Amino acid sequence: MKKSISILGCGWLGLPLAKSLVDDGFTVKGSTTTTDKLEVLLSNQIQPYVLNIEDKIDGNWPHFIQSEILLINIPFRRQKPFYHTYKSLIKSLEQSSIKHVIFVSSTAVYAEVNREITSTENFKVNPAKKELIDFETLFKNNSRFDTTVIRFAGLIGGNRNPGHFFKDDRIVKNGLAPVNLIHLEDCIGIIKTVLKKQKWNVTYNAVASTHPSKKDFYELATTQIGKKPAIFKEELDSFKIISNQKTQEDLNYVFVYPDLLESLSVFRK
Repeated sequence: MKKSISILGCGWLGLPLAKSLVDDGFTVKGSTTTTDKLEVLLSNQIQPYVLNIEDKIDGNWPHFIQSEILLINIPFRRQKPFYHTYKSLIKSLEQSSIKHVIFVSSTAVYAEVNREITSTENFKVNPAKKELIDFETLFKNNSRFDTTVIRFAGLIGGNRNPGHFFKDDRIVKNGLAPVNLIHLEDCIGIIKTVLKKQKWNVTYNAVASTHPSKKDFYELATTQIGKKPAIFKEELDSFKIISNQKTQEDLNYVFVYPDLLESLSVFRK
């Protein structure tokens, strides 16, 4: 019997993940916020649904969550006002066939404390992302299904070329601060490893192993595509280094792009 998964949010990460899971033999349901993308989902053997987190949990929602696994992949800026919607969704999940949830979160929840941060410690929360911790907790505290949280670092790969992140006339502060980033292929790889190994009720940091400075990373990213880089101030203010040790050890995951500077070779002209 095929495993079934519903992916809430088939965008930059959700769509290529859905395609890969279809290739692996999953039955995949995918959501989009516009009818324009329905044909894209259908053409890739993904059962399409038009859903908005702003909506009441009715209409197509009950059909969408009739799967074994739900992956929630909604950008925080769209989630932030809708805590009440997630509470309603959880009530519906309790009555559905969902047994496992993967909640895509962000390493932005960690405050900058000028040291390395692991996913296993008590940590200082970034006040701007407190609501995201509240969302994580809503799902993690429910005993009717298992929830694994994956906190992704800054996202590169696909159509996100870091060489285009800063305009050449911009002055970037804190240029010596280490960066925390992850490539799209490793985002997909980590999620698929969680599914394969059935790692539930765990929190993982998803971030590359190296942490070059903003200046070193973005200057190289920009110059190698023939653009003039921004001006990075050679100063070190507050920072954080996100550890992926638990992700590597617990999942036995081998990163496709562990070294961020080396990963830039895929973006060359």
